[in-house]
Amino acid sequence: MKSLNFKILLILLVISNSTFAQEDIYKKRVERYQAVWQKLIPRYTKFQFAGSMGMLSLGTGWNYGKDHWETDLLFGLVPRNADRHAMATFTLKQNYYPWSVPVGEHFSLEPFSCGMYLNTLLDNDFWVKNPERYPKGYYSFSTKVRIHVFAGQRITLHLKRPRRYNKSISLFYELSSCDLYIISAATNKYLRPKDYLSLSFGLKLQIL
Repeated sequence: MKSLNFKILLILLVISNSTFAQEDIYKKRVERYQAVWQKLIPRYTKFQFAGSMGMLSLGTGWNYGKDHWETDLLFGLVPRNADRHAMATFTLKQNYYPWSVPVGEHFSLEPFSCGMYLNTLLDNDFWVKNPERYPKGYYSFSTKVRIHVFAGQRITLHLKRPRRYNKSISLFYELSSCDLYIISAATNKYLRPKDYLSLSFGLKLQIL
């Protein structure tokens, strides 16, 4: 009888340990999923004026790598002018901030930033590959996609007591140029910096 009770107790312990092990595996799996989804949540909102991505661009992004790296997704607007309708743009932007220097109690300065971005016009009047109506090689570049490089600076106000949704507010400026402008500047000596450089200004609201 005692032997039977011991066997039953042993079986119950094995079942209990197996149940706890399965619950532990499930809990760790849920935690991994939650960690992945947490990383996918955008960390900030960004506004940018000019920069060859539209007169005004609005988007969101993620900072990582001890806040040295940022990735932006931006939608911009090119206003209507005399000979063309208004157009929308989409920009994928990669930023790098190698240093952050504290300035007083509430501010920090990123004295140098750099990066690159891909910008495209969301309009059927432009193309990535030459349409059939043009001879082969008529255009040696895409009229729809531009590759840009930039450098700039940024200053950030850190909110010690975050109000509403913002942890910090940053102001920045950038000087940029695109692949086509850089080639033109290298092959046309009469061009001046104002012809191939674009100045832009922006605002970043850090949420998380």
